[in-house]
Amino acid sequence: MRTRHLAVAALLGTTLVGTPLRDVTAQTDTISHRPLFTYRDAILAGAFVVGTVAAFPFDKHYAIQLQDTSRQDNRFYNDAANTVRTIAEPGAWIIGGSMYAVGRLAHVPRLADLGWHGTEAVLVGGILGGAIKGVAGRSRPYLTVKPDGTPNPRDFQFFRGFKKGNAYESFPSGHAIAAFAAASAVSNETSRWWPQSRWIIGPAMYGGATLVGLSRMYNNKHWASDVLLGAAIGTFAGNKVVRYHHSHKGNRLDRWILGANLSPAPNGHGWALSWSVEPGSWTLRTDGAQER
Repeated sequence: MRTRHLAVAALLGTTLVGTPLRDVTAQTDTISHRPLFTYRDAILAGAFVVGTVAAFPFDKHYAIQLQDTSRQDNRFYNDAANTVRTIAEPGAWIIGGSMYAVGRLAHVPRLADLGWHGTEAVLVGGILGGAIKGVAGRSRPYLTVKPDGTPNPRDFQFFRGFKKGNAYESFPSGHAIAAFAAASAVSNETSRWWPQSRWIIGPAMYGGATLVGLSRMYNNKHWASDVLLGAAIGTFAGNKVVRYHHSHKGNRLDRWILGANLSPAPNGHGWALSWSVEPGSWTLRTDGAQER
């Protein structure tokens, strides 16, 4: 039993860092000289796949352990699980969107950059995860049991997720994807302009993301392997979104999203939402008028 716990802890630890900590959280200005995908990414992706497969034998064990009556009746565990789950979704969208909006209104480019790229990472990870969910068609732990009354983690069926919906979209965990995508993007962004933060913000963000994954297992919504794959997808999404935007300065998405400004309308009535996108700019006022 102790060996099982140590094995799963090691897998979660591997997922938490994604790549060596200096590569996951340290995002320096030299990133513009690095390709978007490298051979290390292929190796890391292979390691995550192996780790996820290796977790399958533990799925049933941890599903049973976490549904033990003494644990489920623990009010602290229940409250903590609900809180961290909400922080991940819809919290990741709300926090990211708010950071972007405040950054644009207060003219703090770094904050807007952080909010936009974090939100984009969650979106990219969510799209990829949603496609896998639909194809894998894995039933959630609370749904399927074996004749002996125990959970059945091997209940997969191709494309069933698209046909039958949420109850058969267990693999991978969407909440884990969102949490790790946000953790990865925030860690990468902040360590670019505050390198010392890698030892503070990185562990805090990835630690919180790990708690989100554990909460989904505690709530009987996901298997351990769902969480591991979700963590892998989220980490990759955050890494690649930030690397792309900082290795492709002036890309169209950044020009449009980060080129938006909200300011008082020229006539003094209401507000005007404006974009400054080369070779020109245009403004949309609250009264419906448009200016170029």
